[in-house]
Amino acid sequence: MSSEYDLSTATWHKSSYSGGSGGNCLEVSDDHPGIVPVRDSKDPDGPALAFRAPAWEAFIEGIKSRSL
Repeated sequence: MSSEYDLSTATWHKSSYSGGSGGNCLEVSDDHPGIVPVRDSKDPDGPALAFRAPAWEAFIEGIKSRSL
């Protein structure tokens, strides 16, 4: 798998839990099969990380299974 992806046309989404106060938010894109690009919403022109989809899904399931 390449270490670089063209994210210039990506559509980014914030979690519904982010609220509207700014803060520490991540955005993800679901435009790229097999990977999940993630970026800092405060720095949309900055770098993004690309996770393999199964790894991202495991991360999200791990978060959901924790009682906060």
